[in-house]
Amino acid sequence: MSFASLKLIPPLLSALEAAGYEQPTPIQASAIPAVLAGRDVMACAQTGTGKTAAFLLPTLQRLETRQAPAGRGPRALVLTPTRELATQVRDAASLYAKALKHLRLGTIVGGVPYPPQQKLLMQPLDILVATPGRFLDHMERGRVDFARLEVVILDEADRMLDMGFLTDVERIMAATPPTRQTVMFSATFEGRIATLAGRLLKDPERIRIAPTEAQNAKISQHVHYVSDVTQKKAMLMALLNEGAMGQAIVFTGTKHGADRLATAIGQNGHTAAALHGDMRQGARNRTLAQFRAGTVRVLVATDVAARGIDVAAISHVFNYDLPRSAEDYVHRIGRTGRAGQSGSAVSFALRAEHGALKRIERFTGQPIPTRVLEGFPVTEVPTHGARGPAPAGRGRPRPAGDRNRAGRPGGAPGGGRSFARRSPDRDGHGPAGRSRLESVGGES
Repeated sequence: MSFASLKLIPPLLSALEAAGYEQPTPIQASAIPAVLAGRDVMACAQTGTGKTAAFLLPTLQRLETRQAPAGRGPRALVLTPTRELATQVRDAASLYAKALKHLRLGTIVGGVPYPPQQKLLMQPLDILVATPGRFLDHMERGRVDFARLEVVILDEADRMLDMGFLTDVERIMAATPPTRQTVMFSATFEGRIATLAGRLLKDPERIRIAPTEAQNAKISQHVHYVSDVTQKKAMLMALLNEGAMGQAIVFTGTKHGADRLATAIGQNGHTAAALHGDMRQGARNRTLAQFRAGTVRVLVATDVAARGIDVAAISHVFNYDLPRSAEDYVHRIGRTGRAGQSGSAVSFALRAEHGALKRIERFTGQPIPTRVLEGFPVTEVPTHGARGPAPAGRGRPRPAGDRNRAGRPGGAPGGGRSFARRSPDRDGHGPAGRSRLESVGGES
């Protein structure tokens, strides 16, 4: 199959050819015709399989081939859970629209001044990419005009519809025209998330692309059990010193933990930087630019980096603290093994976190082998048992609203406690006087 067989217009085909795209991925081949037909779409595919092009290409074609209504405001709205993913989507839209005339793109995210965004919203836009918290702030101040809106796209919708984002997304969707086309894309769409997503779509075409053995084989996964946090840090430093490692992302459970660990890694002789939701957008942009340029070898991040970071040189992902959910594990390890490269995903776990690992195995449908690193003996390493992981789709972690007192299914990875605190905005940089609930370690 070729992109031409999907009935894409010549300007888009020429942009794809110039970018080196040879043939559509399975999710692109399935989703592009459905979106072009005007259907609501609910699509699921593994991270790194080309979902961004699958929703942007047909949306760009729709905007190019239809008469633009008069007025201001966006014709297409893309909501993403993080600022980094919003930037990635905007850049991809610019790439695909290179041969289109007069296309206007914009982004609305937290961590940047309000006046330029207000000016942007006064203009006629073709595609607006936004994070929910900041966009809702503008919407509630009467700065958003939906009169021209034709398409709403929820990227990484499993995270968007999780407990931290559901209210914002539903309020935004309720304000949009009922005639809109709604498209949802994600690496995971399971259980309660699928039910919530279904409420926002009208008779959607459901597309699910199962991971292939070749995709799974690109990322080797294993877990090191550790006796305590001190041993965990020492083991990470030893692994970072191995010569075969290129660039790496180390995921932590808290923002302060990311800062402290980045400092420790730097003192160990590596160029390292932290990335989390409490950083201003300018600092985050600079950190990511340095990481993409290779001047930062190790990025220590919370789950804001679990989606929207596409750097081919990432050879390793380290789960220094286990993620809150199995879905987040899938997104984290998807930062490596991209663009046809192989990658390695290494997790650290205390013995008490064995249950959390079992839930990840049940979700992914495959066991995570245990390894012992020479010089780091660990006593009483749990065994996986004779039966192995349960089939995918069973034994899911409890939803975010039904967690135990530690705030995470089965306890708080890393031995720490998980809690919620108030912040001015879900991006951490909203206007004074507004208060939203933010989970430590995440971004909203």
